[in-house]
Amino acid sequence: MLKRIFLVGLASLGVWSSCVVGQSGTTTQWPTQPVRVIVPFPGGASTLDAVVRLLVPEVARDLAGSVFVENKPGAGTVIGVDAVAKAGERHTFGAVANSFAVNQSLVKNLPYNLDTDLVPIVLLARTANVLAVRPELPIRNLPELIAYAKKNPGKLSYGSFGNGTTPHFAGEMLKSMTGIDIVHVPYKAQGPALNDLLGGNIDLMFGNLPDFLAHIRSGKLRALGTTYLTRAPLAPEIPTIAEQGLPTFETDSWYGIIAPANTPQVVVERINRSFNEALTRDSVRQNLRERGIEIIGGTPAEFGLHLKREVAKYADIVKTANLKID
Repeated sequence: MLKRIFLVGLASLGVWSSCVVGQSGTTTQWPTQPVRVIVPFPGGASTLDAVVRLLVPEVARDLAGSVFVENKPGAGTVIGVDAVAKAGERHTFGAVANSFAVNQSLVKNLPYNLDTDLVPIVLLARTANVLAVRPELPIRNLPELIAYAKKNPGKLSYGSFGNGTTPHFAGEMLKSMTGIDIVHVPYKAQGPALNDLLGGNIDLMFGNLPDFLAHIRSGKLRALGTTYLTRAPLAPEIPTIAEQGLPTFETDSWYGIIAPANTPQVVVERINRSFNEALTRDSVRQNLRERGIEIIGGTPAEFGLHLKREVAKYADIVKTANLKID
């Protein structure tokens, strides 16, 4: 009899692990199939991909189900985000970064509508960016870059992860604020762009500070400035761009989770809770801290407000600087 009671108890726990309970008290079976998280960059080629892959096993453990990452790169993240928007079931989510907000004003005729096709889940984390140049150039700080570029208009090139991504936006913002002429070279991801910078095929680029730091400290790249308004805790020895004559220059790279608009509210609440729970794990926190990534977390509503601010900020700068995609 005791054995039967024990087995029944285990079965009950198994059923409970696949249920979510909303604020109204209603219970829904979920997940009923593997959960998919679409990353709009190639696998292993972005900090966003790395952050999501770090969290997914923890989320899977919390949900007591399978969770996997699917990479859908292309068109400055538009292809991957569109796949999320058009997902016809409640087991697909998307990972997004700044480009998601930038594209609202930079890309004409987006195939999805941010307000009607997608809902925010959680803002995961953020990190500083850095402007780096190949060390063969006679450029050691931002004023020297500006002076060199003005003497050699159109001769310097900068790389990005693709049109509409943070490095593209930062490069165009730098051009607009300083009046320099440098050529944009878009790539499909940070990895190929960084490799070409290290190989001398392009001259400079903005990128995620944690991914560039080892190359900077080894002398393979030279850092000109970081992009927070205050110095980045991960590399306080690198001056900010703001303190070198552009006091309003600020960018960062943030990472969040979204879902199709048809996702039930109880599922939105459950997946939000799972990602927030994952961010509290000691192993996750240590990993992100060592990468120089600042943990955020929070509610869907808080991420929604962040997105509205980011969309408005980028729209204003795109208009003022007359930015266009290549």
